[in-house]
Amino acid sequence: MNNVIERPSTGSGPAAAWQPRSAFPALLVLAACAAPPWAKAQNAITAPPLDKAQGWQQCRDLNQDPAARLACFDQWAQRQGDLPRPAPADAAPALAPVVITMTAPEAHDCKNPAFSELSRFWELEAGSDCGTFGIRGYKPLNLSWVGANSVNKQPASPTPDHTAATVTNFSNTEMSIALSVRTKIAKGLLTYGQPLSRDSLWFGYSQQSNWQIFSGDLSRPFRTTDHEPELIYILPTDAPLPWGWRLRYSGISFNHQSNGQPLPLSRSWNRTILMAGMEKGQQFNVLGKLWYRMPEEASDDDNPDISNLIGRAEVAGFWNIDPDNTVGLTLRHSLRANSNGSYRLEWQRKLGESGQTGYHSGLRFHTQLFSGYGHSLIDYNRRRTVLSVGLSLVDW
Repeated sequence: MNNVIERPSTGSGPAAAWQPRSAFPALLVLAACAAPPWAKAQNAITAPPLDKAQGWQQCRDLNQDPAARLACFDQWAQRQGDLPRPAPADAAPALAPVVITMTAPEAHDCKNPAFSELSRFWELEAGSDCGTFGIRGYKPLNLSWVGANSVNKQPASPTPDHTAATVTNFSNTEMSIALSVRTKIAKGLLTYGQPLSRDSLWFGYSQQSNWQIFSGDLSRPFRTTDHEPELIYILPTDAPLPWGWRLRYSGISFNHQSNGQPLPLSRSWNRTILMAGMEKGQQFNVLGKLWYRMPEEASDDDNPDISNLIGRAEVAGFWNIDPDNTVGLTLRHSLRANSNGSYRLEWQRKLGESGQTGYHSGLRFHTQLFSGYGHSLIDYNRRRTVLSVGLSLVDW
């Protein structure tokens, strides 16, 4: 039978316990602690210095001198307080210290599906805010096969010297490549100090190219490329609307669009755009835009009738049928009696998922049917019907 006696530590050393191999040495230590006063007075009784390698076994061997043996055990017991206590064989390994901060970092995750689609897209709330100067998708990045009922082989404009001198035998079938990115350059301009809302200032750039890849006899040129930089301010405007709808934001944009071509093919315009967005749950959202074209000198105006043809307003509605399928309809109108403009009907299907995170892939299969004016700037005054089929990256 083994007995274990723990002795509290002395001095500044760590706590310790000693575990003798038999009960006899432990009884001797108890006897030493309970010795009568006359035994403590015998200062002449001393034990020989302990051998560190031998320990209490040295005291056990002092059979011929009981007093010295008792003093030896007492000396050995006192030394145990200065020694580190051995860890049990089944003790858990020591853990690194845990530092607990009293203030949690601000939550920010602009891809978190717990927030609504519009909140994530424009980072309208503290929880959906991903900070400034990160690169995000804007309009879809896509690669599409395009088939049209006609193609503009000799672009023209009412402005003098803006009509192509020759006819180019472009094909009605081509490829479309669209790129679009944006970055938030400032936030909290008007919502500073508000705990939840986040207004934001963005810079965006979009580019669309029509590539005559099937026109080998023309050396497969790019028929046109449109460039569209813009500066956008978004203000969270949270308000309930009838039938369960909710207004989410309003904003203003300064937009420039041009095709970067010299005369006679140069086309461009500048707009100030007012915008707003509303949603109903996670299934429906509607986006509206109303713009004013900034006037230009008649001699410098590449396309004076562009607002009457492409339009002055746009309404886009999207329905998320399920987590994988979305359909959308975009209408543009000239807000004049002649009712020019366009419509675009589209369907997107998500392809793939990103593991167990709950976030769907940004890759889409898409089809789109466009009819009207302004499929590209060079076609601003030519009505076309265009079918596109391809792959898109949405808000990657």
